[in-house]
Amino acid sequence: MPDLGEQQKNNSTIWREHSRKAAFVSHQLIGWIYWDPEAIANYAALGVPDGVGYYIATRGSSLGAAGNSAVTAAFYSIHPRYIEGCLDLCREHTTFEEAAEARNQAVASGLKKFSPEICESLAAMESKLWDSAESLPVAGRVLFSSLVDWPRHVDPLISAWLAVNAIREWRGDTHWAIQISEELDESMVGILDGAWRGYEDDWLARSRGADDAALEKAYVKLEQRGLAKDHKVTDAGLLYRQDLEDKLDDLTSVAWQTLGYEETMQFINLIEPVGSRYVKRIDETAGPNWMPAARANRIKS
Repeated sequence: MPDLGEQQKNNSTIWREHSRKAAFVSHQLIGWIYWDPEAIANYAALGVPDGVGYYIATRGSSLGAAGNSAVTAAFYSIHPRYIEGCLDLCREHTTFEEAAEARNQAVASGLKKFSPEICESLAAMESKLWDSAESLPVAGRVLFSSLVDWPRHVDPLISAWLAVNAIREWRGDTHWAIQISEELDESMVGILDGAWRGYEDDWLARSRGADDAALEKAYVKLEQRGLAKDHKVTDAGLLYRQDLEDKLDDLTSVAWQTLGYEETMQFINLIEPVGSRYVKRIDETAGPNWMPAARANRIKS
C-alpha cells in the first residue's frame, strides 16, 4: 500500500499550495519593515534627511554597489528615476552596509515587540533556512544572488529573517523572469496585478510610478492581446494572471521542497497565526493598500 504521507509530500499540486502559503506568510514576515518608523528613524540617524528613500536603499542595499541600473533591473516595476534618487541619496550620506544594518536592528526589535512568541523558534530555523536559500540556482536571480553573497548576521533571529527574505527575493526574481518571458512591461504588470488583487483605479501600477501616458500604452497592449477592454482587465486577463501565479508557485516550490516538508509546515504554522499583526503594522504606518502580496486578494479571480 502506498505511503499516503509520502505521496502528499511529493504531490505537485500539494507543493503548489505549500509554496503559495509559505510565500504569503514570508511577505507578511518581511514586508512590514519597509514602512516601519523605527527603521526609517535608524536610517535618518545615518544622516539621510528624514530617512527619505529608505525602502529602496535598504531593500536594494546588497546590489547598490552594482549601480542604479542594476537595482532598477532587479525591481523591474518601480520607476527608474525614483530608484536613482533613493540610491544616490544613500550614497551621499552613508553606506549601503550601514543602511542594511539600520533596517536589521529594527527587524530584531520589531519581531520581539510584535511577535515575541515566534522569535526563539524562528531563530532556531536559521541554519536550515540558509541551507535552503543557498541551494537555489542563482542564474537570472540577481537580487537574490547578491543577498546570498552578503556575510551572515551574527544575531540568529536577524539572520533567519534575512534567509526568509533571500528566499522571498528568489521568488521575486523568478516572478519578474516570468513577466519578461510573457513580454509584459512594468505598467502592464501593475495593471494585471492590481486587477487580479482587486485594487481599483490602477492604484497598484500608479504606486510604482506609472503615469497616465504609461497606463494608456499598457492598456493598448493588453487590449491587443485580449486581456483588457475599455481600460478594464477582462475575465480572460484575470485568468491569465492567475495562470502566471500558478506557474510561479510551481517554479518556486523547489525552495520549500529543499527545506523539507516538515520544516516548511513548521515555518507556515509558525508565521501564519501572527501574520495579520505585521499587516496591521503596514496599515498603521503606510496605509491599507501597501504590500499587496501580504494581503488576501480582494476579489476572486
